[in-house]
Amino acid sequence: MKIAGKTAQEISNCIRALVQNGNLQPGDSLPPVRALAETLNVNRNTVAAAYKRLAKAGIAVTRGRLGTTICAPPRAGEQEGLSFGTALIDLAHGNPNQQWLPEPQSLLAGGLPRPFLYGEDTILPELRQLGRSWFNLDCPSDHELELTNGAVDAIERLAVAHLVPGDQVAVEDPCFLGTINALRLAGMQAVGIAIDDEGMCPEALKRALDKGVRAVLITPRAHNPTGCSMSKLRANTLKEILAAHPNVLIIVDDHFALLAETPYHSIIPATTARWALVRSVSKGLGPDLRLAFVACDPATAARLRTRLAPGMTWVSHILQALVGTCLSSEDVRKRLDKARSEYARRREELCNALQAKGIEVSPSTGGFNVWVPLPKDAKDVAYDLAKKGWLVRLGSAFEVQDSIQAIRVTVSELQDGQAQRFAEDLGSSLAHSP
Repeated sequence: MKIAGKTAQEISNCIRALVQNGNLQPGDSLPPVRALAETLNVNRNTVAAAYKRLAKAGIAVTRGRLGTTICAPPRAGEQEGLSFGTALIDLAHGNPNQQWLPEPQSLLAGGLPRPFLYGEDTILPELRQLGRSWFNLDCPSDHELELTNGAVDAIERLAVAHLVPGDQVAVEDPCFLGTINALRLAGMQAVGIAIDDEGMCPEALKRALDKGVRAVLITPRAHNPTGCSMSKLRANTLKEILAAHPNVLIIVDDHFALLAETPYHSIIPATTARWALVRSVSKGLGPDLRLAFVACDPATAARLRTRLAPGMTWVSHILQALVGTCLSSEDVRKRLDKARSEYARRREELCNALQAKGIEVSPSTGGFNVWVPLPKDAKDVAYDLAKKGWLVRLGSAFEVQDSIQAIRVTVSELQDGQAQRFAEDLGSSLAHSP
């Protein structure tokens, strides 16, 4: 391998070519800046600028004293969703129950909005008003509102708007699949922060902030995969810690807001310069009505707006009209109330059945998943459950740093008697798996 060049662009292009032809592999270390500068007889700033170009392009990542290494190509990673073709009872899909989602036919019967053209307001007036009423009590008075195509889209856009590839983002560990994938594809480094029954552990977050994370992404309630929600005391403790880092971007992913069983407690200090509160409607209205409201500070709104401008990638007005119809519908509100109570009942039923078999579960205060830590290798347990007819999601899919031995069980479509059967089969698998 020979790196050549006299300018930052020539050096970065040479390294890029070495990666493309396979001479440099993911994980390979590039020479220290000083050493390469001496070899090429150029200024150290030239090599540093070349490495910065590579990092911005997502080809390499610079970790300070740990040096610069070649990145692995971006990949989507494990995804939520149904496993079509399986004969197993699918408790891994992470989907809401279809019977409580609005019926598209009835929504469309009310008529669609007129055709919209380039240059018009990107947000329908009625949806803007709904968003304002939803956020006014939970955000600073000077907040602004934008729309994205779901919570994951919001997270990726916010990360790209404020961060650069290689920046570290503190997330819960375990962390939601979509969050992990969005940060990975944006070239960011996820830093796992341990959680307990009340959310992120304060001391763990403080350590990460002291080490220089550029952003913090927190789920305030119905955390996926564990189902935990932040208490008011925990939220206030985290707010105090974050107040000492006013330039750190704070993203609050309140993805389950439409169906939340617990109150929202803000962690955003008044001193924070860059923040966003994201509330998606997909868990309550269905994944195909993928829209998220984003309340944020004015500067962040301006950055988002540059990528959601007329003529670029605003959220479809047709989708907005359907969501607005849903959020204004008495029938849909009744469906949401029914879904909220049913998800809670099914979670409780499964937790009680597991505990009756001596199986510990993580306390859940929201969502439609149950998190089951395991005393044995999760792969062995999942394999044994598959032989008994069950498909579950391995906890390893949600791990950031620490190895996790657990399974996530989606309860949204559990039928009568299945909770007891599953508990019996899981108990048997734990008793007999190596």
